[in-house]
Amino acid sequence: MIDVVLKKGKEKAVLHKHPWVFSGAIDKVQGKPANGEIIRLLSSQSAFLAYGFYNDQSRVAVRLLEWEESIAVDAEWFRQKVRTAVAGRAHILADGDTDTCRLIFSESDYLPGLIVDKYAGHLAVQVLTSGMQNAMPVIIEELNALLSPLSIFDKSDATSRAHEGLETTNALLAGTEPPELVMVKENGITYGINIAEGQKSGFYCDQRYNRKLLASYAKGKKVLDCFSYTGGFTLNSLREGAASVTSVDSSALAIETLTENIRLNGFEASAHNAIKSDVNAQLRKFREEGEKFDIIVLDPPKYAPSRSALDRASRAYKDLNRLGMQLLNSGGLLATYSCSGAMDMETFKQVLAWAALDAGKQVQFIYQFHQPEDHPVRASFPEGEYLKGLLCRVW
Repeated sequence: MIDVVLKKGKEKAVLHKHPWVFSGAIDKVQGKPANGEIIRLLSSQSAFLAYGFYNDQSRVAVRLLEWEESIAVDAEWFRQKVRTAVAGRAHILADGDTDTCRLIFSESDYLPGLIVDKYAGHLAVQVLTSGMQNAMPVIIEELNALLSPLSIFDKSDATSRAHEGLETTNALLAGTEPPELVMVKENGITYGINIAEGQKSGFYCDQRYNRKLLASYAKGKKVLDCFSYTGGFTLNSLREGAASVTSVDSSALAIETLTENIRLNGFEASAHNAIKSDVNAQLRKFREEGEKFDIIVLDPPKYAPSRSALDRASRAYKDLNRLGMQLLNSGGLLATYSCSGAMDMETFKQVLAWAALDAGKQVQFIYQFHQPEDHPVRASFPEGEYLKGLLCRVW
């Protein structure tokens, strides 16, 4: 096994079990490991620190796996990590109201670069690191043994794969091709999702509890669901008796799927209005028309993929939330989210305070939203906490 030696004074994060080693912390590589190969990480004094995946094309040159020298990182090691992750989600699926969740969450489940989502009898995977790409035959074999899925579909289409020297893929890995719409349940609501063509792995299950909680306020209310995708907040609000829901998304496929989801659940179509549009443009149009709502949901895509983008992203979040606040009836509710890991909660609150000032509004923060337990946050890897949100009362 090839040794990678750290520069003097760069051991602290490794000793604290943080799983990333950046290229600038490396003093020397004693050999020529292939990208994705498992290496031994040594201190500047040649003491063993950990085993990890190596990749000289990535800014994160080593992704650490195991800190105990006597434990071999072999096929059984990967199998055990998969078994542990899957077992930890069993309770989510036990009551029959939900058959979709995240089974494996990358570094937070000690499998850096691997995401696995369960959609009823189908699995969708994203492989984001070269080391995990090498381990996929074992991973697929173990997933098949544990769950006997109808299909395992590869949705590794993230542009971040390029940083690992990997091409994007979108292909069947095991089983039979999934149908155009796979039927899943979340909180007792049925969704038809397009695994092959949908965004990311096909459905965002990280808002499961947030959708349910927000919908408890929706009875008799006029709701606006922005970046609605396939309708998570829309459908929960309709089920809880919203007077009307308007859904806005720029994707024609998302709007089409959302409309079909309303039909699948037998909700009153006349209570729903779907608009295919850029959200910011549509919010400005609503403002010009004097439109008002009782509840507004703002769940945008990732504006800050890295800390270097945080200033620009903060301005985008501020402008978006300012527009939302201006469209609320007095005392209305704004449920606003950020899925940018670089945006921490305190910064997000400050952005909303700026938005309120610009909008001429007073805002109360009445609840903080978080990602659910199938998206755990590892104590030594706070970067895993990416989803945060605030329920705001706006006057």
